[in-house]
Amino acid sequence: MNIIKTDIDDVLIIEPHVFKDERGYFFESFSQREFNEKVGNINFCQDNESMSSYGVMRGLHFQRPPYSQSKLVRCVKGEVLDVAVDIRKGSPTYGKHVAVKLSEDNHRQFFIPRGFAHGFSVLSDVAVFQYKCDNFYHPEADGGISIVDGSLGIDWNIPTDKAILSEKDTKHDLFKDFDSPFDYSIYLYK
Repeated sequence: MNIIKTDIDDVLIIEPHVFKDERGYFFESFSQREFNEKVGNINFCQDNESMSSYGVMRGLHFQRPPYSQSKLVRCVKGEVLDVAVDIRKGSPTYGKHVAVKLSEDNHRQFFIPRGFAHGFSVLSDVAVFQYKCDNFYHPEADGGISIVDGSLGIDWNIPTDKAILSEKDTKHDLFKDFDSPFDYSIYLYK
């Protein structure tokens, strides 16, 4: 796998080595050994999958400590714009984001460490999105920031009138009203 660093330390784009021939393609989508060597010792314990149609925007989600999660995400059908927002108080990149297009064609994956809010928008007719988490889901620890908060400067590549949000995602605080439970000194990725 090839690791691509982003403008925020520890938020990484991962490109697998894809072997193609006349039959199709093959690639190793995850190797714990290689991930530990190249990214860090993260033990994933839960895999999730969602299917969404064009215009769906999900996020910006996180789990509050002590149930925070690192995620390794990918799009196995269609295309999404995936975003990680730094919500670690005291971080030099607090409130900044990294966005990357993930698709069935580019096979890219996106590593989002603990202390980040995560969301995505669906750019294709349909998208199937998969992600690994290093902590189990705890509904009582759910947190979020408004995915449509213009102050974050995220271009979701979806016209506002085409955006489809869940009722839950319309109720998250704007970033300016958000009190982060993450402290940069504790959530420095190691």
